[in-house]
Amino acid sequence: MYYFDPHIHMVSRTTDDYETLARMGCVGMSEPAFWAGFDRGSVESFRDYFRQLTDFECKRAAQYGIQHYTWLCINAKEAENVELSREVIAMIPEFLDCPNVLGIGEIGLNKNTKNESIIFMEHLDLAVKYDQQILIHTPHLEDKYQGTRMILDMLTSDSRIDPSRVLVDHVEEHTAREVLDRGFWAGMTLYPVSKCTPQRAVDIIEMCGAERLCVNSAGDWGPSKPTAVPDLIMEMRRRGHPESFIKKVVYDNPIEFFSQSQNFSFTPPEER
Repeated sequence: MYYFDPHIHMVSRTTDDYETLARMGCVGMSEPAFWAGFDRGSVESFRDYFRQLTDFECKRAAQYGIQHYTWLCINAKEAENVELSREVIAMIPEFLDCPNVLGIGEIGLNKNTKNESIIFMEHLDLAVKYDQQILIHTPHLEDKYQGTRMILDMLTSDSRIDPSRVLVDHVEEHTAREVLDRGFWAGMTLYPVSKCTPQRAVDIIEMCGAERLCVNSAGDWGPSKPTAVPDLIMEMRRRGHPESFIKKVVYDNPIEFFSQSQNFSFTPPEER
């Protein structure tokens, strides 16, 4: 089965991982800007990073027939540095016309601080000004519920934001339904030790249904598995879900969401 991974950090993966993903059925992916494993010190380091996301990673993916898209921002972990964050936000428009840029993300909260909230709202201003879709990062573990509520409240209090163009990622059992009930798209990240296992993710799909719900592997610096989406496909098959239902979650839904972006020009494999 073909699938589209809507959130995977390929800058932290080897080229061999691209080949493995292609063999497993991955035909498209989107890569949000995120933390580098350390706090960067200047706007120029972000400019170089955005060049990697908009140029080099596309070429690596294309070698294996995978269409690569990306999102741009300064992540919540580095948003405590308000001065640097504002310099990065001012620089982002240089890259918004790159053909693989889908929008602003992954933005959100890390420790639910005042500075993180300030920079989150300034990212929203940028997205509205340039008519960009938004990809949201919700906090980890003990900060998740409060941080998710804070993010949703900031989004819904801004009348300029269309919930159907926002994907709120890293949802779990205690946050998924509220995200969906408020009209946003929701993403589940499949991790081996945190966030959602494939089994928990299928439980959430069975609880909430498949509408506006996506799954991803993240595949970042920590313990992660870039082939986690095929693991979810196998778990859904094990539980007897029809192929059409599985395809909706892992292929149709991300394409439907991303199709709202002016730069999304995905070509299905059967049409290539």
